Amino acid sequence: MKRLLSVLLLCHITISFLWAQPVHQVKGTVIDKSSRQPLEFINVMIVGLNKGGVTDAEGKFSIEQVPPGIYRLQASAIGYKTVITPEYILSTRDLHIQIEMEENQTELEGVTITASPFRRDIESPVSLRIIGLQEIEKSPGANRDISRIVQSYPGVAFSPIGYRNDLIVRGGSPSENRFYLDGVEIPNINHFSTQGASGGPVGILNADLIREVNFYTGAFPTDKGNALSSVLDFKLRDGDMERNSVKATLGASEVSLASNGHLGKKTSYLVSVRQSYLQFLFDMLGLPFLPTFTDAQFKLKTRFDAQNELTVLGLGGIDKMKLNTKADDEDNEYILSYLPKIQQETFTLGTVYRHYAGAHVQSVIASHSYLNNRNTKYRQNDESNPDNLTLRLRSTEQNTQFRLENSSSFRNWKVTVGANLDYSQYSNTTFQKVYTDHAQTFDYQTYLDIMRWGLFGTINYTSIDERFTASLGLRADANNYSAAMKDMTDQLSPRLSLSYQLTEHWSLSGNAGLYYQLPPYTALGFKNNNGLYANKYALRYMQVSQGSIDINWRKGDTFEVSLEGFYKDYDKIPLSVADGIPLTCKGNDYGVIGNELLTSTAQGRSYGAELLLKWLIAKKLNLASSFTLFKSEYRNNKESEYIASAWDNRFIFNLRGTYNLPRHWSVGMKVSCIGGAPYTPYDADKSSLVTAWNAQGKPYYDYTRYNEERLPAFTQVDIRIDKTFYLKRCMLGFYIDLQNIAGSKLKQADVLMSTGVIKNPDAPIAGQRYVMKSVKQESGTLLPTLGITFEY
Repeated sequence: MKRLLSVLLLCHITISFLWAQPVHQVKGTVIDKSSRQPLEFINVMIVGLNKGGVTDAEGKFSIEQVPPGIYRLQASAIGYKTVITPEYILSTRDLHIQIEMEENQTELEGVTITASPFRRDIESPVSLRIIGLQEIEKSPGANRDISRIVQSYPGVAFSPIGYRNDLIVRGGSPSENRFYLDGVEIPNINHFSTQGASGGPVGILNADLIREVNFYTGAFPTDKGNALSSVLDFKLRDGDMERNSVKATLGASEVSLASNGHLGKKTSYLVSVRQSYLQFLFDMLGLPFLPTFTDAQFKLKTRFDAQNELTVLGLGGIDKMKLNTKADDEDNEYILSYLPKIQQETFTLGTVYRHYAGAHVQSVIASHSYLNNRNTKYRQNDESNPDNLTLRLRSTEQNTQFRLENSSSFRNWKVTVGANLDYSQYSNTTFQKVYTDHAQTFDYQTYLDIMRWGLFGTINYTSIDERFTASLGLRADANNYSAAMKDMTDQLSPRLSLSYQLTEHWSLSGNAGLYYQLPPYTALGFKNNNGLYANKYALRYMQVSQGSIDINWRKGDTFEVSLEGFYKDYDKIPLSVADGIPLTCKGNDYGVIGNELLTSTAQGRSYGAELLLKWLIAKKLNLASSFTLFKSEYRNNKESEYIASAWDNRFIFNLRGTYNLPRHWSVGMKVSCIGGAPYTPYDADKSSLVTAWNAQGKPYYDYTRYNEERLPAFTQVDIRIDKTFYLKRCMLGFYIDLQNIAGSKLKQADVLMSTGVIKNPDAPIAGQRYVMKSVKQESGTLLPTLGITFEY
C-alpha cells in the first residue's frame, strides 16, 4: 500500500511539474539606429505587464519571470524617441530582441512625444494598416492566410465564390496589387495563381515566419512601384541566435514543419516546408477541382559587424490541380465544362545587403523570380480524342531585379533616393479555340524580353514636436517594349503626403499621387495568327490618380477611430476588343487573363469612404470593425457612359474580434457582409451555337447589357476557439475554426448550359444549335477546421 501511495504521489508531482505554468526571460539589446552603438540606461517595459528592465553599459536588458504570450515592448529614455516594437511570441524559450532607437535631436521642454501601437508612416499617413502577430495567428475564418486576414480591413472586398482569396481593394482589380518580402518583390502570394492577376485558393507564405505586414491601400512608397490598388509588404522574423527550435502545424489545408535558429555566431536562419491535403478536403466537399501543393521558404541573415548585414531568402511552390470528374452533379457541371487542368511551379530568390554608415543607410536588393504555368482543357474533359483539345497553354515568366537605395537623415529631414533595373523574359506556346463572330483557332509561340528601369526619391520632414509631417516623392518608370513606353517623362509619378495632429486626440492626414503599372506579360506577348505582337502599338502604362483624406481620433494606446475618404481616377486601361470590357474587370477566376487583342482606351473611377474602429487591450482584446461605402465604375473610352465595374459591391462591413481568456484559451468571431456584385446576362443566342459552345465550353455574356443585373448581398459568420498548453520545453496548441457557421447561401445567376443535344442536326455546321438548360447556382456551407500546433 505504501508503495502504491508513493507511486501515485510521484506521478502527481511529475504531472504537476510538466503542466506547471512555465516562465521565461525576455532579453535583448537596445542600439542607436544611426550609429549602431549600444545604449545605456534605456527603460524597457512589456506592454500590458507590470514588468520591465534597464539596459546596462552594453545596451543589454533582461526581464525575468514572463509567462508565455504575444507581447509588445516599449523602450524610452530622455533624448530618444519612445519606441513600441512589433509583436513577438514568447512560447517555449527565452526571447531575444534587438530594439533600434532614434535620437530626438531637438527635444523641447514641455513637449511630450508618446509612442502608440497605432503607428503611422510619414510617407503613408493614410491608407496604411499594420497587421501584427495576434491577428495573423488567431483571426477567425482566415486560417493564418494573409490574403484572407486583410479582407477584414476597410476597402477590401472578399470573393465568396469558388473558395478564392483574390485581393479586391477599393474597387480595383485583383491584378493591381504588388507583394514584397523583406524588401524583395515576389510575383504572387498564392498557389494556383491566375496568370496576369494574383488570386488563388490558398496562400503560399507560411505564417510561422512572418513578424508583421504593412498593408497599403494607397499612398504607396516610391520604392514600391507598378501598383494601382495595394501593396503588401511582409516583414519576416529573424532566427533565434541563442537556441534552435522546431514547430509543426496541422492546418486547414496543409501540414507544415518549420525550424528557427542560428548557424554559428553571426548567422540566423528560418526555414519551412509545407505539404497540402487540400485535395481531400475539396473531395469531401464535392468540389469540382482537386488542388495539391508543396511549398518551401527560408531566410538566412548574417550580421558581419554592427555596420553590415546580408539577408538571403527564398520562396517556392509546386502546384497541381486536377478536375474532380466524379463531382459531376448539376451544381458542378458548369465549372467542369470550362475549368482547365493547372500545373504551376514558382520560386523567388533574393538578397538584401545593408550598410549602416551613421546617418546614411545603403541598401542593395537583387532577386530572380520564375513562374511556369501550364493549362490544358479538353471539351467535356474527354482526352481520348485529340480533336477535343480546346486549350493548351505553356507559359513562363522570369524577372531579374536589381535595386539600389540610399537613406540619409539630417535632424528633422530624411531623404531617400534610388534606382531599379529589371530584366524580364516571357515565353508562351498557346493553342486555343475561341469564338467571336465565328470560330477561330489561335496557335502561336511568343518570346519576349523586356528591360525596365526606374528612378525614385522621397523627402520627409517632421516638425520638432512631431505634430506635423510632410512627404514629397517622385518616381519615373520606362521600358523598351515599345517606343511609346521608353520615355520616363511620360510615366512621372509624383505624390505628396501631409499629416497634422490637431489636438491630443485628433489628427488630420491626406495624400495625393499619380501611379503607373505595366500591363501583364500575357497582354504584351500576345500574338495574332500572322505572328505579330498584336498589342505592341496599342498598349500604354496603366495609370491611376489617387487622393485620400483621413480624420483620426485616438484615446491613448487602446482605442482608435478613423474616417477616410478616397477617390481613384483610372486612365489608359486595356480594353478587350472581343468583349468590349476593360481587362481590369477580369481576373477572379482560374486560368489566364490578358492573352487577347487589347487597346488602352478604357477609363475608370472608384470613390468612397471607409470607417474603421480598433480597440486594443494588451493581453486581453483585439477588436476591429470597418464599414466601406463606395462605387466602382468603368467606361470603354472618353465618349462612353460610366457603368458599374465587376468590383462594384457598393458596401462592405466587417466586425472581427479575439478575446483572451484565462489558462491560455481564446475565442474569436468575425462577421462579414458584402453588397451584391453586378453581373452580365448571358447571350442565349450565341451560347447555343454548337461551334461557339465547343470553343470554350461555357456560355457567352451579352456585353451590350454589361453588369445591368445585381446579385443579393451576402453575410458570413466565422468562429474560432484556441487552447494552448505550455509544457516545460514545448508547446501544444489546438484550434477549431468554423467558417460560415450559419450556413449562409450565396445566390448567383442561373447558368446557361448545353445539354449536348443538337436541336437542328440537318442545318449547316455554322448554324447548328444545342438544346440549352438553366442550372441553379447557389453555394455556401459550414466549413469546420481543426488545427494542431507543436513547438519544441
